[in-house]
Amino acid sequence: MAIPGGPPEGADGAGSSSVRSALRTLLAFAETRARLAANEFEEQALRMLEVAVWAAAALLLSAIALVFIALFVVLVFWDSNRLLAAGLVAAFFVAGGAISALMVRAGMAARPKFLAATLAELQKDREKMGKR
Repeated sequence: MAIPGGPPEGADGAGSSSVRSALRTLLAFAETRARLAANEFEEQALRMLEVAVWAAAALLLSAIALVFIALFVVLVFWDSNRLLAAGLVAAFFVAGGAISALMVRAGMAARPKFLAATLAELQKDREKMGKR
């Protein structure tokens, strides 16, 4: 018997339960994908941190080595052409710094948009869903 002002009999039957089941499945799917993405982001962040630490160590040790090489070159030519040797070492460092700055600038200009491939795939999925 239907309650006056309430939903008709059978409204909470098989039709609405299948919709709820489909929504639960869809939410479980989305949750699984979100957890997977979160794990991948966390792993990537940890890997990038490790790479950054090793890169910093390599950069520091290389810089110290360059200083000692420059000092060695100046000391080798101390009696004959110490000013020329110091000038050439300084010019080498300036040229290396300028080339490095240009490479950084070019790299920043050419970097892809963050998550560009993922956003493109989601756009393709949206377009496919719209065709149905």
